Order: sequence, then C-alpha cells, then structure tokens
Amino acid sequence: MRRRHALDEPLPDLTGRLAVVTGANSGLGLEVAGALAGAGAHVVMTARDARKGEDARRALLERSPRGTLAVRSLDLASLDSVHSFAGVLAAEGRPLDILVNNAGVMAVPERRETADGFELQLGTNHLGPFALTGLLLPALRAADAPRVVSTASFVAQRGRITRASLSDSSVNGSSVNGWAPYDPWAVYRMTKLANLVFARELQARSDAAGWGLTSVAAHPGFSTTSLAVNGPLQGRRLPGWTHSLSLLVGQSAADGARPQIFAATSPRAVGGGYYGPNGWRELRGGTVAALVPEGALEPEVGELVWSESERLTGVKYGASA
Repeated sequence: MRRRHALDEPLPDLTGRLAVVTGANSGLGLEVAGALAGAGAHVVMTARDARKGEDARRALLERSPRGTLAVRSLDLASLDSVHSFAGVLAAEGRPLDILVNNAGVMAVPERRETADGFELQLGTNHLGPFALTGLLLPALRAADAPRVVSTASFVAQRGRITRASLSDSSVNGSSVNGWAPYDPWAVYRMTKLANLVFARELQARSDAAGWGLTSVAAHPGFSTTSLAVNGPLQGRRLPGWTHSLSLLVGQSAADGARPQIFAATSPRAVGGGYYGPNGWRELRGGTVAALVPEGALEPEVGELVWSESERLTGVKYGASA
C-alpha cells in the first residue's frame, strides 16, 4: 500500500495562547510542550513529581522557546489532585486555548488502585482526563477557538468496551474491568479505546450544546518513551536489543509527538478526527488521518463511556459549564 502524504506543517503563531500538557516531564508530553512553547504559547507542564517537572522545564528552556513554561503538580490517579489543579487554574481567570491529555500508564503488570479505588489504568488513562476536561470546560469555553486533544494508541484497534469494563463494581470487585484474572494489556487497550471514544463524544456534545470546542484524538504509533519502563517493566530499563528494535520498527518521542502537535494546532485538524503515523500499521511516519477502530464505532458506545465516566468521577459537564 502506498504511504499517504503526511499532513504535518509548520506550527501557527501561538503567542498569547495558554496550553496545558499533562505528563509533560518526559516522552511525548515533553516534546508537545516544547513545540507549543516554541511557537509562542504559555505552556503549563503538569507532572506527578514536581522535581522531574522542573528538570524537564529547564531542558526545554535550553531549546530557547519563544513562549514561557510553568510546572504544576497533577496526579491523574487522584480526583482530589485533579480538582485542586483545575481549581487553581480556574481561579487565575485566563481562557484555556489548548488542553493536551497526554499522561498515562501502560499495562501495569499487577492490579493496582488509584487513590479513589479505581483500577490504576482506567483511573489514570481515562477517568482522570475525563474529569480534568470537564472541570476545565468553563476556561476552555472562554477561549476563542479552544482545542482538546486526547491521546489514544494503535493498540486501541483491539480494544473492547463494555459496561462491565467501565463499572466501579468490576474495578473494585473480584473481576477487574470485565477480565478475570486481571489482564493488564486488555485493560490498557480498553482505556486507549476509551480515550478515542471520549474525544469523538466530546465533539458531538460540544456541537449539540454549543460549547465551541474542537476535540481531536491522536496516537503516536510505536514510539520509544518511558511509558514501558513505568508500566510493564516497572522501573527496569529496556534491554539494549529491545531498545534498538523499537527504534528500527518505531520512532523517537519527537516523531511520535507529531500527530498530537498537529491535532493541537493545525487548522486542518477536524473536530472528532483521529490522527496517527502514515507508515506500516501506523507504527511510524508523518501525520495522517488514522484508522478508527471498530470498537469506537459501536452503537451507543459514546453514551456508555460518557454516562459511566460521569457517574464514576462525579463530574457533570453541564454543571461545570
């Protein structure tokens, strides 16, 4: 199959724009934050570890971005942390132009819970960003052309969402997210599919309610980041041969961030759209419209994800708007 022409283009001038990038202390988030700041935006970089966030901020400053960078603590595995972060940002009274929901965990090998009792991947990858976006909705609506980017994954192609996989009774019971025993990759695929479904449903609801948002999803293909180290490897380094193979088959974090950057900034990014690499199986390459998984097209899946997410997080978008 012939490779499709990449859509990547120089970033527009973002001077005066406010952007929030979650998980910006490393990997894709670091690259996205640097790109937005380089185009003139004021970027709020979030990190669970403030020290690592400051180290990342200093690294980006060495690239001499035109914009400015600030670091804020945010743990998406804690709804208290999400509320606190959103409250501080809202109190500043500044319109939010770009929100990039990037932070996440991958295939944590043993079942773990968030501070709120959710399975860790569900809580961090989906419920935390869902709550954050809802709480920041007033700030987003105050901007002229607000953009929300949700980060999915090519593994979402094999994802499956059911009511049981989103239900707190499954998360806190003997069956975890519809899989017993716990299957970390199945849960990860489900949460990444949920990110895409959320992005599409957010656009549909914005259109219906007149929120004025452009909601876009993107995935980085197979990118070499710290996600595996913080997930299935649990802090252990990648073996040398594995790292070399990942660079051969996949791509760097800088290249992997291109679809997110396109989704966050390009006037050609379509609301409700999904973008990823244009190479073999969407593992690497320039940015193009990505293949939408069948699981994201199932009838009522958007309503299911939305209603269960509101119920579990207690964040109601109508009330927060």
